[in-house]
Amino acid sequence: MKQMSLAHTGFELVTKRTRKREFLEEINLVIPWTELLALIAPHVPEGKTGRPPFPTQVMLRIHLLQQFFGHSDPTMEEALHDIPLYREFAHLDAGISRLPDESTILRFRHLLQEHGLGQQILASVNAKLIDRGLMLKTGTVVDATLIAAPSSTKNDSGERDPEMHQTKKGNQWHFGMKAHIGVDADSGLVHTVPTTAANAHNITQAHALLHGEEEVVFADSGYRGVHKREEIQDQHPEVDWLIAMTPSERKVMDKSKLVNALREQLEKLKASIRAKVEHPFRVIKCQFGYRKVRYRGLAKNTNQLLVMFAMSNLWMARKRMVQGLQA
Repeated sequence: MKQMSLAHTGFELVTKRTRKREFLEEINLVIPWTELLALIAPHVPEGKTGRPPFPTQVMLRIHLLQQFFGHSDPTMEEALHDIPLYREFAHLDAGISRLPDESTILRFRHLLQEHGLGQQILASVNAKLIDRGLMLKTGTVVDATLIAAPSSTKNDSGERDPEMHQTKKGNQWHFGMKAHIGVDADSGLVHTVPTTAANAHNITQAHALLHGEEEVVFADSGYRGVHKREEIQDQHPEVDWLIAMTPSERKVMDKSKLVNALREQLEKLKASIRAKVEHPFRVIKCQFGYRKVRYRGLAKNTNQLLVMFAMSNLWMARKRMVQGLQA
């Protein structure tokens, strides 16, 4: 019989700490596992026949691995077989006789979507951040980003996703969806995430991006005239909107005049605050690699985005959270 290699016994000689391992160890420390599992547990069906189900924590950890590294359900199944680090993070013991297959992974994702648990996960994470004083909720920055969807019609239905649309940005056409977010003006952490087709104007979702407790909202020039909209006047009449000037207006402004010089300084100050809304987009697009939608329809992709922005909040606040745990 062939002798077992030391590489598979837990006595590995290679000790290099990779960036992927460091990332998983850091994010594992700040995820509120107890609260998230309590949200999911009431909706998990009891397996009375057949093989025993995998623990909810295992499936949640696998689902989060998908969001961190951009794996589809089949790819995630293969990665669990190929990558020991993933099995370690998912709490799958080395001696386990079977691993979750792609159907099991898919059913857990559908469970989260059917019960609206993505929204609850984001709310639970934010409640933890608020308790630790990491979100002040006195100001909000709003913005949106385009997320591409497959435009090909070479599929079973012979058509593009009917819930996705095309829009023109600059001189380039884009097909897909649009993720709108409202972030805390102090910390840059996301508190609200509605989605629309790509052709929806940013201003149409402005009212849905506010949590109701902010006193001031920062936005780019695409939100000009937002304070005149009926839904804003009805739901958020007391909010002070600080909208950026258009680049063309700033370009022709005579900055040699004192009043215009002060206006220019004000624009720079507003821009420095508005820049915080780009940080969550950077995390999900660059850190998590989410540049294209993975599913058909807005509902599935919205649920995924809610979970990803919850994790991006924890990633952005991880150092302050770890310091709080060590204090």
